Amino acid sequence: MTYDSPSPAGGTAAATSPFRTEPDARDQAPQFVLPLVVRIERADPPARTDALETAARAVLVLLSDERATGTGEWAQAVRDWQDARIRKVVRRARGAEWRRAEALPGITVTGASAEVRVYPPVPLDGWPKDLAKLQVSGTELDDPEPPAEPAPDTPVLWLNPDLSMSAGKAMAQAGHGAQLAWWELTDQERTAWREAGFPLAVRTASPEQWRELTDGSLPLVRDAGFTEIAPGSCTVVADHPALRGRRAGR
Repeated sequence: MTYDSPSPAGGTAAATSPFRTEPDARDQAPQFVLPLVVRIERADPPARTDALETAARAVLVLLSDERATGTGEWAQAVRDWQDARIRKVVRRARGAEWRRAEALPGITVTGASAEVRVYPPVPLDGWPKDLAKLQVSGTELDDPEPPAEPAPDTPVLWLNPDLSMSAGKAMAQAGHGAQLAWWELTDQERTAWREAGFPLAVRTASPEQWRELTDGSLPLVRDAGFTEIAPGSCTVVADHPALRGRRAGR
């Protein structure tokens, strides 16, 4: 599944952001995708919420990695990806598939029950063979029990309660939300988040919460509509404590 094009609700850099649903010059640029692979062993699948949170954290880990910034070995690929549509693809692997996926350059991020490996962006039609043959479908996951309420100071990626998404789709959308929050933060705020280990939670908002969260002052993901949901659907609000403070001041 390919998921793409979140956009900031507050309109910051709206004219130049690659997180847009409307066609623009970026659609003429070579398209890249950020691959994510979730480990789903048949006998021991991860919990759904943990998989979503681990995927979001994996995106942040890659964005902050020294190989992805400045003159790092992945930096050009990241720039090429961010200069076009911001696409993320989630695939699943188990057993020997997972071992082959782990052998490719990337970063594995581990949650309480989930393992997600994120890779530097690749051309849309230029996937490494061992990733290209992994399945996209089959990422249906469940929570064994409802997730606890997040602590008050935890960044929360709130899912739209009116949308039904597969786990793979929701993982990519959570990654979009985390990326939007990262872009909105100052360097100091990014450093603090990174040094804390990128704590975050993914939760489904209540209808009332969702109406309040989408008032235009927090980063909001709008899906391009390639799969599962209609174009322009609002999927995730990125509610980071630092951004909450700015929201309260408006």
